[in-house]
Amino acid sequence: MTHKNSVPSARFRHTALSLRPQQIALAFVATTLTLPALAGPGVFPTGTTRYDPAKAYNSFVLFTSGDNIAHLIDLDGNSVHEWKDAAGHSTAIDPKLNGGKLGHVFVTLETGEGKGTDLVPGQVNRRITKTVGELDWEGKTVWSFGEKAPGGAAQQHHDWARLPNGNTVVLANLVHPVKGFKLPQLLDDVIYEVNPAGEVVWQWKGGDHVNEFGFKPDQLKLLRATEDPDYLHVNNLKVVGPNRWFDAGDKRFDPENLIFDARNANFIAIIEKKTGKIVWTLGPSFPKTPRGPEGRKVPRPVDQIAGQHDAHIIPDGLPGAGNLLVFDNQGQSGYPPVALPITGGSRVLEIDPVKKEVVWQYTGESSGGPGWSFRSTHISAARRLPNGNTFIDEGQSGRLFQVTPDGEIVWEYVNPYFRTGKDPVTGKPTANNQLYRGQPVPYEWAPAGTPRAEKPVVPPDLSKFRVNSAP
Repeated sequence: MTHKNSVPSARFRHTALSLRPQQIALAFVATTLTLPALAGPGVFPTGTTRYDPAKAYNSFVLFTSGDNIAHLIDLDGNSVHEWKDAAGHSTAIDPKLNGGKLGHVFVTLETGEGKGTDLVPGQVNRRITKTVGELDWEGKTVWSFGEKAPGGAAQQHHDWARLPNGNTVVLANLVHPVKGFKLPQLLDDVIYEVNPAGEVVWQWKGGDHVNEFGFKPDQLKLLRATEDPDYLHVNNLKVVGPNRWFDAGDKRFDPENLIFDARNANFIAIIEKKTGKIVWTLGPSFPKTPRGPEGRKVPRPVDQIAGQHDAHIIPDGLPGAGNLLVFDNQGQSGYPPVALPITGGSRVLEIDPVKKEVVWQYTGESSGGPGWSFRSTHISAARRLPNGNTFIDEGQSGRLFQVTPDGEIVWEYVNPYFRTGKDPVTGKPTANNQLYRGQPVPYEWAPAGTPRAEKPVVPPDLSKFRVNSAP
């Protein structure tokens, strides 16, 4: 059985909530009629729940959800374009890196059963990505990688990126033995640079660089003795890009270098593209996070990051350019597992990568709530926006939002596209609307005339809002 991409039919689907609570209540009723009662709050609005166009950075947003459709929405929640059968992840390609082509995206084109994936506990039936590709606005495949990959399958996961030279870097898996590990084979992380003909022209394997990741001897011993074949679990790959550090003479931040983070192993690292060597790391060892207000003061030395996602250098031209931005999940990770706060939440951290200091952060407290009010222990992402706001994907709850530098939420969207199924033990229906990654997409990346709205959405007073009984 394969997963094939098909041509989309664009539509303008309004998912934004009306300003009238009565209509919101009707949306609630429709949700409860079509989805099972959830373990958490089972009735909640979906689509755009608040939006201040004067304070937000107005753009499109791209994400793929449980319906396997790549949705390009405006900030009012209208689905303005779709790429069907996109599997679990999609990425819009910057036209500046793509010969000026507008509306192109990376998606998974084909999946299949994976040889050796039974190495991963709990993923015996895990499917692998056989082919990935670039689609144009109409859904036509204009580039693909898979057939010429090692073993005839891309085995891509989590990330990909177009390079200035026209090639594409692809994050992938490789099942192979790594010297010194207890397990005979590991589910290793590899990077392929692939040319327009779909041929690998450069590659890098994590297992070749274990001694460069910054592990202490006792940590390295635990790492090599792990029972988890997915020992690194790299979940992010980005090009470093032009930056002030390199301009000032720091060769570690060569724009051609690659930055990635390893969730299970709890570190972020930069690969020197010319040699493949690790030239910069953050983690895997961190000082303890101060408790209370001290843990929110900036600047301060980087403290305990755990299970992070989407680490990247903020691009030139954006506020904070050259700093590292990362979604710190505060999820289980590390060798040995790091201590996590019992009632704590996640964080978005902006870090000076040379001083290794936190210079800005977002937590639940930043928006007036308790720390645990912002929490996603896995997946998720964060991106700096041109007006200084930060786009955040709180992936576990399917929530996308924008915050100002002082923590005001000026746009919020809850994913209405649920993945439904059945519990393998009880047979009861299941549903979740988690989002691996959302991506802000500037208007100018889409073809001219792509519809969009910028109508304010004011949320109701939650202390007074009630769901009315059906008539």
